[in-house]
Amino acid sequence: MPKETNRPTVLVTGSSGFLGQAVARGLRDSYRVIGFDLAAPKGPSDSFETIEIDLTSDDSVKAAVEALSERSGGHLVSVIHLAAYYDTTGKSNPKYDAVNVQGTRRLLAALQELETEQFIFASTLLVHAPSPEKGVPIDEDSPLEPSWAYPKSKAETEAMIAKERRRIKTVILRLAGVYDEDCRATFIAQQIARIFERLPTAYVFSGDLGAGQPYLHKDDLVEVFVRAIDRRGVLPDESVMLIGEEETLSYGNLQKRFGELIHGEHWRTLVLPKGLAKTGAWVQTEVLDQETDIKPWMIENSDDHYEIDISRARTLLDWKPKHSLADTLPEIVERLKEDPTDWYAKNKLEPSAVAASEPEIEQAEKRLGQPLERSDEEVEAAVEQHRLRTLWAPLSNVALGLWLVASPMTLGLFDPVGAPLPPALGHEIAEAAIRNARLGVSEIVSGLLVVAFALFGMYRRWSWGQWITTGLGVWIMFAPLVFWTTNSAAYAIDTLTGMLIPVFAVMTPPTPGISRRALAADDDRPLGWSYSPSSFTQRIPIVALAFVGLFVSRYLAAYQMGHIDGLWDPFFGPGEAPVRNGSEAVVTSWVSKGFPIADAGLGAFAYALDILAGAIGDRRRWRTMPWMVLLFGLLIIPLGAVSVSFIIIQPPLIGALCTLCIIQAAVTVVLIPYSIDEVLATIQYLWRAKRAGEPFWRTFWMGGPALSENQTPGPDLDRPASQLLKEFITGGVNFPGTLVASVLLGAILMATPLAFGSNPPLYYSDHVVGSTVIMVAVTAMAEVVRPVRFLNVVLGAWVAASPFLLDGGGMVGAFADIAIGLALIALSLPRGTRSEEHYGGWDRAIV
Repeated sequence: MPKETNRPTVLVTGSSGFLGQAVARGLRDSYRVIGFDLAAPKGPSDSFETIEIDLTSDDSVKAAVEALSERSGGHLVSVIHLAAYYDTTGKSNPKYDAVNVQGTRRLLAALQELETEQFIFASTLLVHAPSPEKGVPIDEDSPLEPSWAYPKSKAETEAMIAKERRRIKTVILRLAGVYDEDCRATFIAQQIARIFERLPTAYVFSGDLGAGQPYLHKDDLVEVFVRAIDRRGVLPDESVMLIGEEETLSYGNLQKRFGELIHGEHWRTLVLPKGLAKTGAWVQTEVLDQETDIKPWMIENSDDHYEIDISRARTLLDWKPKHSLADTLPEIVERLKEDPTDWYAKNKLEPSAVAASEPEIEQAEKRLGQPLERSDEEVEAAVEQHRLRTLWAPLSNVALGLWLVASPMTLGLFDPVGAPLPPALGHEIAEAAIRNARLGVSEIVSGLLVVAFALFGMYRRWSWGQWITTGLGVWIMFAPLVFWTTNSAAYAIDTLTGMLIPVFAVMTPPTPGISRRALAADDDRPLGWSYSPSSFTQRIPIVALAFVGLFVSRYLAAYQMGHIDGLWDPFFGPGEAPVRNGSEAVVTSWVSKGFPIADAGLGAFAYALDILAGAIGDRRRWRTMPWMVLLFGLLIIPLGAVSVSFIIIQPPLIGALCTLCIIQAAVTVVLIPYSIDEVLATIQYLWRAKRAGEPFWRTFWMGGPALSENQTPGPDLDRPASQLLKEFITGGVNFPGTLVASVLLGAILMATPLAFGSNPPLYYSDHVVGSTVIMVAVTAMAEVVRPVRFLNVVLGAWVAASPFLLDGGGMVGAFADIAIGLALIALSLPRGTRSEEHYGGWDRAIV
């Protein structure tokens, strides 16, 4: 910005902030404005030039003032000191003294080296004690009695300025809360947000509903600064003025106005006793480790009422406010309704909380009624280009189909064979040769069908044939289990071939059935989400873990079907079963024999489906393939519950434990938290798309358009390895110490016979509860279902009570259960540290 020498210079500290920029704009026609701030504002400014400064550093202040002297010629007509530290915690912070008090002292001392005519300090009316009673305004001579850290620092700074000002004239402006048509007043914005979102705290208040504080419009504040500078020659050497509107709207009055303006209804507010409200706020912040915009100090001061007398400002500045908060409220609320996310962002609230609010959905509906980002023709051309590049995929399936046709002969499925009955068989079946022959016929027929439908699917009009090919691949994986084949090679080859066929049918070429509207945009984050739950960094850990589960299950299934002679188990014995170890005892128990097929093989089949369902689709699939995401969730979550249930029943019903089954269950449980966020995003999308006018079932089966606007997808796998590894582990999941400790306590409960000598029936109870505690705690590591942890409060209460209700504990076991139960209750109350991710309005459910 070029130097200006024809206009007097004004320094504005905190110039990059909301008020600093407004003041600079108000002064630029008459004065040259130079700004001090930690960082220059983003983008060029036509109002002022910025010098970077750190008020907590002597060297930084000295260097900044020297630069200021050079640019201003050593003469300043005024300094408007807005820079300050502020937070809403109410707690003391060293920054209050370092920035507000000592930072002002440093600045004031350095300005003595320049010809500085005036120093205007932005203080707060909260340095005063509240009005003695309603209807009695305070003035500048009223007692000073700041009640929390921020106004205390302002009062200390005022005293320091009076002592250190020397020859510089000073003006102390004790300001009311500043607002404009976008609100910008922190406490009013929070009050509006609570009512807009209908939060529980919007219906309660802990103080006098008739109490309130005055406010001040931004433009009126700017006029005060302009008049104070213009009149610097006639103002006293030291002046203090209260600045604000003389009308004070009470909290109760604001509640009613906001209720009417936002929801068109009479808003009722319940007054809570202070003790109850403070206890609730303390429990929420200190015990449950949750954020809240209502702090204990606010409750303590909720009866404080302020009315102000601005006679001195009228006299000295010939000023009175031209705006009123009461008249501006309709415009504030109207702007909120027009664009909630933008309004929240301007007021430093979290936009994701309202990203799917009714006004935002209405905006989305209007956008969806207009041409989308890409036309149907452009989408069709891109899909066709992709199809032509991947014609090798269906041809690969033709090759696999032909291999299946030939494999029964090469594998000897039609040869005579004699084999003992599978050890896990619990019902009558045909002879081994007949079972193998049936599988051979199935492979020939399936292979021929795969060849036919793979070729049909190469044509655009018959692309649906790719899904039939996929279905055939699923059957090929399942067939060896149905026929209880004795041929291990056939089982292995069918598993591999059955998994590859869907890969070549619907995962490599364009996935058939996705609507052109769904593919018209690249938007990959749901409304209000800070990441895509369908990114490959989210899904790769699931697929990798599912492979581990597949390998373990296939090993167990091989024994159940008689393909191998034994299983490995280093820890558990067989109990009373006539086998070598616990794993063999469990997988040949009456429970396993009750299934018509090998239950471990069924688990392997489910893991294979998890792998396929987890890998298909791109990072938009939460909206392009909703049915697949929900199927994926149904495969993982119920499978996890079944796996844990199987572990639960082993000691009491089977009399043995299986190491490999525990590993399998652990893998399945770990899959749950990594998959839940994508399921939630899909459910949210289906509901919101329907509200935006999209047909539900068409969207469910064929996907739908993006509801967001102008979204640019972020990087996925194209990032440094360290970032990818972090995303693999923490994508949608984090590990609060409370939940990790709960998992350890669950493991201890499962091992109480070894650790504390417990016996049935108390041991059976500990085992059942311990398994459940682990599943609950691991599931709750997914932030979106963090409240699930409260189930462990109930389980902990049972553990603590169980020694008094069940035998088998002994003194050590009883004390251990009581301690573990109480610890589980305590550990399940705090939420744990929240990540920085957001989940489209679901954040409030993460309690």
